[in-house]
Amino acid sequence: MEKKAIPCGYMTVGEVAKKMGVTVRTLQYYDRVGLLSPSAESEGGRRLYTDKDLIQLHQILSLKHLGFSLEEIKNNLVSLESPEEVANVLSEQAAAVQRKIKTLTEALKDIEMLKEEVMQMQTVDFKKYADIIVNLQMKNEYYWLIKYFDDEMLDHIRSRFNQNSGLTMINTFQNLREEAIHFKNNGIRPESEEGQALAKAFWDMVMEFTGGDMSMLPKLMEMGKFDSSDPQWQQKQAAANEFIEPALDIYFTKLGINPFGEETK
Repeated sequence: MEKKAIPCGYMTVGEVAKKMGVTVRTLQYYDRVGLLSPSAESEGGRRLYTDKDLIQLHQILSLKHLGFSLEEIKNNLVSLESPEEVANVLSEQAAAVQRKIKTLTEALKDIEMLKEEVMQMQTVDFKKYADIIVNLQMKNEYYWLIKYFDDEMLDHIRSRFNQNSGLTMINTFQNLREEAIHFKNNGIRPESEEGQALAKAFWDMVMEFTGGDMSMLPKLMEMGKFDSSDPQWQQKQAAANEFIEPALDIYFTKLGINPFGEETK
């Protein structure tokens, strides 16, 4: 059977796809959803496009490149009539692109940080990887501590804290540490009223963290004594511990307790 020639000025879907650098399936989809329908149909039922259709396709592809969804192109952009309307839509899209850039930039930073932690851990542990990612999303600057925790400590943290309560605990620790450093630098004594108030607040935080499980205390005592690659962390922890440790010793003595042994009389 002789194949009928395509009328002059018309193109088949295959010819349009090749000329515009898209797939036939894409053009068929655009036709199906009513975004770009061919201008004509041959006697044999073939869908035919014109140069006008190519111009509209070029507009669609250009707007899609800018990040507009096909639904937005179909329902909104093609009906805009004034430069002001188009400019407003473009401004909204620019803001959306900026948000995406910010999200991707933060994701890239998290990837680089996680990669560094993975290499330092020298072992494959996807549970810890997941915890590190969560803490990076929380903007917890101490995310790197996770690699020093054993499974028991991490399971405890997962069971006791969600994102909000975890952030609250982190902020409490940071504030108390900074207060201890401030007291030390300004000559406030551990036995003073302020020093003992800090000791009580610090011990209350420890009890909140452990849920009263005294078996966790030895592990917590090691926190801040890690051989960290962050010299600022080590410096701050050493300075804070110089005040907190004697303040806690005095606090426990006044209460007549020894959390690391038997109760004293």
